[in-house]
Amino acid sequence: MSLKNRLEAAIRAVPDFPKPGILFRDITPVLEDPKLCEACVEGFMESLGNTRIDAIAGIESRGFLFGMPLAIAMGVPFITVRKKGKLPWRTVSYKYDLEYGSAEVE
Repeated sequence: MSLKNRLEAAIRAVPDFPKPGILFRDITPVLEDPKLCEACVEGFMESLGNTRIDAIAGIESRGFLFGMPLAIAMGVPFITVRKKGKLPWRTVSYKYDLEYGSAEVE
């Protein structure tokens, strides 16, 4: 089975979470399968091919789960992107809109 098909079978769609009208994609089943997680990182690397990557940035918290292993596999730094006010040092901020509000990351 292809990685795409394995992921489609594993990821749960949870309607009306965290608010009515939102379709949440629950990746917990992916995280419970070490081989599938490993295949995801390999798939990311394969899709990047020979692209020169200076660093991998991951947005909390899902971005940490796959970004860090990818950064390690590629031998590049990992940059944490967190909700505003969660990082103790100098930051760069970015505001964005969600389907249920807006947020800011640093």
